[in-house]
Amino acid sequence: METAMSQPNILFLFSDEHSFRFMGHIPEQQGGEPDVQTPNLDRLARQGTVFTDTYCQMPLCTPSRISMLTGLEAKDAGAWGNSSILRPELNTIPRTLQENGYETCLVGKMHLGGRRQFAGFRHRPYGDLTGDTGHQWEPVPEPAMGMRSRTKDAVGRTGIPESLMQERVITQESLSFLREHTSRNPDQPWFLCASFSRPHFPLTAPRRWIDRYPPDRITRPKVDAGGDAHDHPMSVKMREGFRTDEIEGPEMMNARSAYFACVSYLDEIIGDMLLQLEANGFLENTIIVYSTDHGELAGEHGMWWKHSWHEGCTRVPLITSTPEQRKGEAPPQQITTPVALLDLYPTFCGLSNTPKPPELHGCDLTKAVREGREPPDRPIVSDNLIPRWGEGTEFRSVRQGRYKYVRFRNVPPLFFDLEADPEEHVNLIQRGIPPQARSAYEHLKTYAEESLDFDEAERLKKERDEPLAEKLAIEAPNATGNLYVMPNGTLVNADDPLYNPTVITNDLQHFFCDMEE
Repeated sequence: METAMSQPNILFLFSDEHSFRFMGHIPEQQGGEPDVQTPNLDRLARQGTVFTDTYCQMPLCTPSRISMLTGLEAKDAGAWGNSSILRPELNTIPRTLQENGYETCLVGKMHLGGRRQFAGFRHRPYGDLTGDTGHQWEPVPEPAMGMRSRTKDAVGRTGIPESLMQERVITQESLSFLREHTSRNPDQPWFLCASFSRPHFPLTAPRRWIDRYPPDRITRPKVDAGGDAHDHPMSVKMREGFRTDEIEGPEMMNARSAYFACVSYLDEIIGDMLLQLEANGFLENTIIVYSTDHGELAGEHGMWWKHSWHEGCTRVPLITSTPEQRKGEAPPQQITTPVALLDLYPTFCGLSNTPKPPELHGCDLTKAVREGREPPDRPIVSDNLIPRWGEGTEFRSVRQGRYKYVRFRNVPPLFFDLEADPEEHVNLIQRGIPPQARSAYEHLKTYAEESLDFDEAERLKKERDEPLAEKLAIEAPNATGNLYVMPNGTLVNADDPLYNPTVITNDLQHFFCDMEE
C-alpha cells in the first residue's frame, strides 16, 4: 500500500437531480441551457476534465447512489427503489479507501434505507441519517405532498434562514471535519463526500436567485412534447403517474425558473465551499470531483423529474479537477466517450493508488482524468428494474457511441441516433433501421437481451433483498429529515428550529417598538 503522503485527498461534491444541460460551460449546440449561471462549476471545468456523456445506473435517488457506492449495476447492487437497503456484504468506495489509509467522511444526503446509514464512511456528522431523504420542505415538512405541489406550491423564495439551509450546514460541517482531522492526523489523506440536496425539489432558493430568473425571460424546455415515443406505453403511464400533462403555461415556467435558481444557488454554495477550503490549504493535494445522482426533465418531452430512459433523466454532469490542472501545470480536458457513475469506484481507487475489489463493473478513468485519454468504448447501461409505470415497463437502456437502445420487459423497444436526433424524437425501429445503423442496432439489442434477465432480477429482489427491509428497518418516528451526530454520540434532529420551533411571537410589529414595516 502507498504511504499516506503519496496519496491525494479526494473531495467528492455530489448533488441531487442536476440535469447535464444546466451548467454554463455546456454550449447550447451540445444541449446546454444558455440562461443558467454556474460560474463556479464553469471554473472547475476550465481547470479540470469534463466528461460530456456520463450516465447514472438508475435514474432514481437511492438506487443510483447504491450503484455508485458499490461500483455495481443496479441488479447486483440490490438497487431497486427509494427504500432499498445497502447490503452488508458489499464493498463500498469509502470502505475500500478507509481500509487503505484514508480517513473518510460523508456530510449531507445519501438517501439510504434502513439502519445501514454509514455505508463504509467512518464519520457522518450531519445528514439524512434515518433515510428520510433530508429535503427541507417549506415552511413545515409535508411528507404527503401531492405531485402537483412540486411545481405549483413548493416553488419560489425559501422561508428558511440561510444559516439553517442544509447546503450551508453541509459546507460548515465539511470544513469542521477537515480542520479537526488535519489537527489530529495532518499526514493522513482524506476522502470527503459533501452531498447536497439541491437542485432537487422543493424548488425553493434564496430570493436573490429567484429574482435572477424571471419566468418570462428564461428558455422553454429544449425538447418539445411529441415524437415517436410520446405515446409509448411507458411515456403515457409516466405522465399519468406524475400528472405532468397538467403542468403547463405559467406553472411550468415558474417551476423552471425556480429550478434555474436552485442550480445557481448550489453553484454559489460550491464556490463558497471551495474558497474556504483553499484558504485553509485543504486543496493543495486534493482531487475535486463533481457529479449528481440523476437528471431532471424540467418540462422536456412534456414531463418532469426522473425515473425514465430519457437523456434528461439518465445523463449527468461529471467534472474532475487535479491540483496540477488548477495550478496550470496540466491542461483542461474533455472526454466524449460515454462513461458511467459506477466508474467512480475504480477511478477513486486508481487515483489513490488503492487496490480495487475484483467484482467492480466499472472502468478506471484515471488516465482520462490525468492524461485526457479517452476510455474504452463500451456499452453503458441505465436501468429501471421495477414496474413503476405499468406492467412490463422495466427497462435497460444501453448507450454506445452515437446510438442508444432501450429494451423493456414487455413493451416495444426504442432505438435512437443521438448524434442525428439528440432530442430522442425519432425511434428508428418504428421508422426503419437505416443501413449505417444496422450493425449498432444488432449489437446493442443483443447486449441488452443477454446482459440482463428481468425474471432473474425480480427473483433476486424478492428473495435476496426484500427480507432486508424488515431485518434492517429503522424506527425514528420523531426524526426530521436531517440530523446531527453529536460529539458525545447522541443523534438529534437538526431541523427542530424549522419544524418544531419555540415561537416567541407571531406579531413582530407589536413585539418590537422600533421595527420598520
